[in-house]
Amino acid sequence: MPHIAQLFFKTAIIFLIIGIAMGLQMAISGNHNVIGAHAHANLLGWVTMAIFGVYYALNPRKAEKRIAMLQYGIYTSGVIIMVPSLYMMLLGNPAMEPVVAIASLITFAGVLLFAVIVFSGKETAVAPTAPALN
Repeated sequence: MPHIAQLFFKTAIIFLIIGIAMGLQMAISGNHNVIGAHAHANLLGWVTMAIFGVYYALNPRKAEKRIAMLQYGIYTSGVIIMVPSLYMMLLGNPAMEPVVAIASLITFAGVLLFAVIVFSGKETAVAPTAPALN
């Protein structure tokens, strides 16, 4: 599996853990003010990053390109900034709103880069192979 696919999967798992922790915190406290941050951690962090990982695993030639690592860095930094700043904003810190906005734009830039990668060049998807029996 390409290195970038592994990076996306590993990062996705970290966001899944964070998202579940937020959900547990909300359930235990009965305060659901941060549900938006919980949703962003799960959807942008866990689900979307896992989908990116699958795409790169199925398209190893595209995974090897420098733009793929750039896309990982931009998208991931956006989500890493967005989730905690959104969490703090939803807890009542309105000063975090510009940080959330900037992080959203960074995340969007990462999605646009992914679109460029998907729509550029020929698809080189590989079919999964069965492990060799020894």
